[in-house]
Amino acid sequence: MAFFIASSPHAHSRRSTPELMKWVALCALPGLFAQTYFFGWGTLIQLVFAILLGLALEAGVMKMRKRPPMSALRDNSAIVTAWLLAIAIPPLSPWWIVAIGLVFAIVVAKHLYGGIGQNLFNPAMVAYVVLLISFPVQMTSWIAPTELQPSTIPFSDAVSLIFTGFNLDGLSLQQVRTGIDGLTMATPLDAFKTALHSGNTAAEALSQPQFSGLAGLGWEWVNLAYLAGGLLLIKLRVINWHIPVSFITSLLIISTLFSLFTPGETASPSIHILSGATMLGAFFIATDPVSASTTVKGRLIFGAFIGAMVFIIRTWGGFPDGVAFAVLLGNMCVPLIDYYTKPRTYGH
Repeated sequence: MAFFIASSPHAHSRRSTPELMKWVALCALPGLFAQTYFFGWGTLIQLVFAILLGLALEAGVMKMRKRPPMSALRDNSAIVTAWLLAIAIPPLSPWWIVAIGLVFAIVVAKHLYGGIGQNLFNPAMVAYVVLLISFPVQMTSWIAPTELQPSTIPFSDAVSLIFTGFNLDGLSLQQVRTGIDGLTMATPLDAFKTALHSGNTAAEALSQPQFSGLAGLGWEWVNLAYLAGGLLLIKLRVINWHIPVSFITSLLIISTLFSLFTPGETASPSIHILSGATMLGAFFIATDPVSASTTVKGRLIFGAFIGAMVFIIRTWGGFPDGVAFAVLLGNMCVPLIDYYTKPRTYGH
């Protein structure tokens, strides 16, 4: 009997890699629908375009490597990578942002390391960081939630803005974002951080129109939707609970302590937990079975480290969110974490 040894991801359930990837995409649907509801058709358009381009790149690279393309296309990993990148970028980003990002994600971060199971870093987050550093204007051009927009952007205008840079009336993305009131809209985390650096108090920062309830207008519901999908992933045993729970707990504890001892100088725990890519990162990105820690204790340390780094980057770093950078830093530490947390041999 031959003993076949393969690279990760390894699953302790009778599910194949294609099935696991399929469930990751299906459980991300609530968050996708919430993003589409609050930020318009752009997210769906980016998603469809990213999946088609991601599959084409995956097939092309496999042919260049002289390997059968269908074996890679069937594992659905390219779909998940394209999905994560598409929902992480602003909905009306130019089409070439997605194209450049997917080239880095699939060709560089995945296949140059040997393909699925060999990559050291999360491919989607590698692409996101490259795009954010290279094209900061395009990657921070988020539109206001539909409740704050003077008029909704129809599907046809969203397609035109993404692929031509102008809507059907000839207005550029910047003009569409500005709207009739002359106010451009930053994300809640960016708006809060900018307000504090400008000398405003936390209460003054929270009085801005993009804040509502527990966190940012629309963003709190997007995060709750990804939380629901993530809990379903845990229930189905597609992912383990250790990384998301330690991620969120670490971020919650640190943000609470700073809110108690330095009130008004940092964002509240609810803003950290329900803004930006917190829930998406905790359940769908940090839990990547290839680039995350593989031991039980290691997963707890890995998740806690990422949660702490998210708070540090959001509070003192140059970027408002920080989830992507935190995940990549955690990926760098995985060999060291696994080395010192590997279980003792049975009977040792």
